[in-house]
Amino acid sequence: MEINKSNSMSLIILLVFVSSLVQASAYYYRQCSTIGTRCNGKYIQCPAECPSSESNDPKAKVCLIDCDKPTCSAVCRHHKPNCNAPGSGCFDPRFIGGDGRVFYFHGKSNEHFSLVSDSGLQINARFIGHRPDGRTRDYTWIQALGVLFNSQSFSVEAIKTAQWNDQVDHLKFTYNGNELVLDESSLSTWYSPKRDVKVERVASKNSVIVTIEDIAEILVNVVPVTKEDDTIHNYQVPSDDCFAHLEVQFRFFSLSPKVDGVLGRTYRLDFENPAKPGVVMPVVGGEDKYKTTSLLSSNCASCVFSHDSSSEKEITKVVEFVTLDCTKFSNGMGIVCKK
Repeated sequence: MEINKSNSMSLIILLVFVSSLVQASAYYYRQCSTIGTRCNGKYIQCPAECPSSESNDPKAKVCLIDCDKPTCSAVCRHHKPNCNAPGSGCFDPRFIGGDGRVFYFHGKSNEHFSLVSDSGLQINARFIGHRPDGRTRDYTWIQALGVLFNSQSFSVEAIKTAQWNDQVDHLKFTYNGNELVLDESSLSTWYSPKRDVKVERVASKNSVIVTIEDIAEILVNVVPVTKEDDTIHNYQVPSDDCFAHLEVQFRFFSLSPKVDGVLGRTYRLDFENPAKPGVVMPVVGGEDKYKTTSLLSSNCASCVFSHDSSSEKEITKVVEFVTLDCTKFSNGMGIVCKK
């Protein structure tokens, strides 16, 4: 009997050890250990539909366990942006705000606009496109994202190409002004020196997840304007440019009540969406308000980002969001509630 107990104990220790090694790259369950949260001390297991947090199949769902969510449960989700969920920006460009409302912001071709501006986070987008003869505005798409945070900078962009080839990687990255090289293999990962920024491929080419610790997660996918899209919308895409662009989806972890930007403002509790309900393409303006001088600048008329954001401001964020009504956001992809 003692031998059985000993063997059982050895097996448990071995499983815990192996589990800890697996969880360094993937996990099947997690023990939450964030003090002060509702999930602290609880074991959460991934469901049968998505038993692991990673998969070599880019089309498969993976497990997400967020110990900061008050539901203390695991969810299955796809690697790539969900263009029909809150926090997304896709197509020409169509956004879904933190309030779940769809709106379009066209901006202007070859200019930059603030998507999110908060005291400790700035996310800009570079728009590309063109204006065919007879059009009163540009057709536009998001070509690049620039992120400022914690005295650091990061950018991701779609590389211009005449003809689309999905066997070629069309992503380019920079970190603090230097080009970042990410191996072209599924699940390859890059970390910043302090490991507070993580870039991981979810396919060998054209799809990544960017995680900025305690600040945001960005799902990024590169796609072209297809011939079908061109025919349906009469974009009149030229033969020398397929307008490779980004589909993106954001999760935010610590937005303040004063957050601004084309997308960021939709997370404010006092936000009133100017997009008219029931309209097929509810377009919002504000180009002059959100225009920045470059991809990595924070000098727009409505920008509130500060490089000197203090720890006191960070504490204020957490306290003010304790009373946030999490039921108004979908699938955890709009904002994460912390307690």
